[in-house]
Amino acid sequence: MAERRVRVRFAPSPTGALHIGGVRTALYNYLFARQHGGDLIFRIEDTDSNRFVPGAEEYILESFRWLGIHFDEGVSFGGSYGPYRQSERRDIYKKYVGELLERGAAYIAFDTPEELEAKRAEIQNFQYDAHTRKLMKNSLTLPKEEVEQRIADGQQYVVRFKIEPGVEVHVNDMIRGEVVIKSDILDDKVLYKSADELPTYHLANIVDDHLMEVSHVIRGEEWLPSAPLHVLLYEAFGWADTMPRFAHLPLLLKPEGKGKLSKRDGDRLGFPVFPLEWHDPKTGEVSSGYRESGYFPEAVINFLALLGWNPGTEQELFSLDELVQAFDISRCSKAGAKFDYQKGIWFNHEYVLRKNNEEIARLFAPIVANNGVDETMDRILTVVSLMKDRVNFVHELWPLCSFFFVAPTDYDEKTVKKRWKEYSAKQMTELAKIIDEMDDFSMEHQEEAVFAWVERQGYKLGDVMNAFRLALVGIGKGPGMFDITAFLGKEETLSRLRRAIEVLG
Repeated sequence: MAERRVRVRFAPSPTGALHIGGVRTALYNYLFARQHGGDLIFRIEDTDSNRFVPGAEEYILESFRWLGIHFDEGVSFGGSYGPYRQSERRDIYKKYVGELLERGAAYIAFDTPEELEAKRAEIQNFQYDAHTRKLMKNSLTLPKEEVEQRIADGQQYVVRFKIEPGVEVHVNDMIRGEVVIKSDILDDKVLYKSADELPTYHLANIVDDHLMEVSHVIRGEEWLPSAPLHVLLYEAFGWADTMPRFAHLPLLLKPEGKGKLSKRDGDRLGFPVFPLEWHDPKTGEVSSGYRESGYFPEAVINFLALLGWNPGTEQELFSLDELVQAFDISRCSKAGAKFDYQKGIWFNHEYVLRKNNEEIARLFAPIVANNGVDETMDRILTVVSLMKDRVNFVHELWPLCSFFFVAPTDYDEKTVKKRWKEYSAKQMTELAKIIDEMDDFSMEHQEEAVFAWVERQGYKLGDVMNAFRLALVGIGKGPGMFDITAFLGKEETLSRLRRAIEVLG
């Protein structure tokens, strides 16, 4: 028998912003598909029209464009297995609902929400199953003629899957091994609702996965309880031979404490949980995104890849192509992965270092311009080469090195107290004279002339250089002093020195 082509899918619901956990699921599907030369399908699960949020679908697509995760077919990508929106597949699902009813694998139930609520109050831990279905209003308890009459009268109904008790359901999971569940704990799940003529998640996914020839279903751990039902549905349709292999990924956990990562954790600790900034059209609330927070997409991908999977080596920095080569789904953890957002910042810092200075300078140039400074790209590039190893994000460069472009208007009080001695004004006046007399303002010559003067005068080098830095920068931080003076030039260096002498005395 020929080996099946690998076909995997990512199928989000357009109910709001894409959670970072969903991004990781899509990434693992992408890595698995690329590694096996297979296809990645983008499907939209929009059967729950009440939860639909305008703009969510485009937001999800834009997130993947930014991250560099490319789909082979699906919504907005085309393909020969469409339509790829579940709301456009009503007639397909109806056909398969009819098939299950004909096979006796499903039945029609007329119980109203109020009747179900009453039964829950009456029976502790009530679930609609083999033991309780005979107490309810359904096609298993009502005469055939009454069922037909109710439907003809337009009475709303649902179609429930008929789960037989006493069956061991085997789920062969690529991460967790064989999981065996007794069918007695499963309820007769609703597969279809006449009210909107749409299926529920369970039926729609099984039908879509089968018709789209999905070979592997890689999804979050939260779907593990659904797996036995999905196995039984495949068997009920007679599709057991083409059932996809399952892999249930570990949950992303809170950075501290217990439980699943939520948006509240991000709000509380100051990190994004969405790939892009999200403007909620219902509440008007704006939630931060990784892109707008200054993360590189490659850093986000690298960070997420290692949350719940490890390569079995010490390597931490991977390009997307390297991840494709290294990824092995069997090396995913069964236990949840703590969302170490500080590690995400570390990854971004590493990518700042890895990128060439020209790319960082191009990103920094608009920030310089937005601060009212008209500067050449060559000079911005010089500053980037001196300062980029000190930042985690490009936007952190301006507060750290604005002194290159704008003279300080005040001086840090703590630094003044610590570094500006009673003799500093005298020393800086002498230093200004030394600089003023220089014909050669190269870094090498400056260093040689200044150090020789310090030695001649018997001054402490630390005292001189600390006061010098305060005068030029306004604070006690920055790169080498002669890197700064070479950038500023002789006239600007003298101007700043003389102003500090005047202000600080």
